[in-house]
Amino acid sequence: MRQPLSEHPGDAPGGHNRPRRAGGPAPLNTRRQPGPRSPRRPAPSLRPGPPPGGSAQPARLIVRETADRTRAIGLARPWLGDLYHFALRLPWWRFLLAGIALYLAANALFALLYLARPGSIANARPGSFADAFFFSVQTIATLGYGVMAPATFYANLIVTVETGAGLMLLALATGLVFARFSRPTARILFSRVAVVGPYNQAPTLSFRLANQRKNQIVEAEVAAILLRDERTAEGTVIRRLYDLKLGRTRTPVFALTFSVMHEIDPESPLYGATAASLEAQNAELVVTASGIDETIAQRVYARTSYLPQEIRWHHRFVDVIGWTDDGCRVIDYRRFHDTLPLEAAP
Repeated sequence: MRQPLSEHPGDAPGGHNRPRRAGGPAPLNTRRQPGPRSPRRPAPSLRPGPPPGGSAQPARLIVRETADRTRAIGLARPWLGDLYHFALRLPWWRFLLAGIALYLAANALFALLYLARPGSIANARPGSFADAFFFSVQTIATLGYGVMAPATFYANLIVTVETGAGLMLLALATGLVFARFSRPTARILFSRVAVVGPYNQAPTLSFRLANQRKNQIVEAEVAAILLRDERTAEGTVIRRLYDLKLGRTRTPVFALTFSVMHEIDPESPLYGATAASLEAQNAELVVTASGIDETIAQRVYARTSYLPQEIRWHHRFVDVIGWTDDGCRVIDYRRFHDTLPLEAAP
């Protein structure tokens, strides 16, 4: 006995209701209807400032350690779309480990394809994964020792595909390794702290840097920027940047050390500032340096930053330049980061 037609939309097969012809079979529903979308997870609410009773955690614009990174919410992360940049940023040990893992995985995959058809490899033990794996190693590297060889049309097809994949992987690996080796890098040493003290009877912010390589950086330039939080008249907290006027911003030859100074005069953004006020404003002193390395004839860059607790007030740097008994100039990098309070300075 035929069942009566239902007038409710949820009674049709698959949860969809199509009109039926009277006295005829129900039409097939070949079109797949999209199911209900899962509700999007609501974005976490953000505070306009630190939590009550707490203080803002130090977050550097210039990252020194992994913990210094500022968290980003809502950004798309196209990992595969930015794979080249990701491979260049990896540490060497992770890069080499990933390359070895990819090489072994590719050979294991092709070994399984050879084993899928028994008898594909001549002179190989039946069902031996080791023989198939090492035959894949010889094939992907375009080697041949004359012992094992493809024995069927299927095996020759796999060999063709594997040879092409091996050439592509070799080209990509060569390009990545060359790009990592040829990328110009600077070996500029920044002092771990900055100091504020009198210089020519004027309060002066200073820090120093040195070239760690035994060559010269020509046309070296340095810049310093102060970042701090400020509240506008409308009550919005914004991050402002102030260029600091330096006593000298460039040197034609950077071979030894370079002391950078900023006089805190009434026009300075640091005028009237204290360690407590800078910490309350989440201030950060960003320093960038660049120049042309004479060895590779390319411009190199370096940067660092100083948080309020890394700026020592009423201090000065220890002298690091001296002379030996035979009159040779010496730089003592063991004391490059050392400072002295002005009360204890000689």
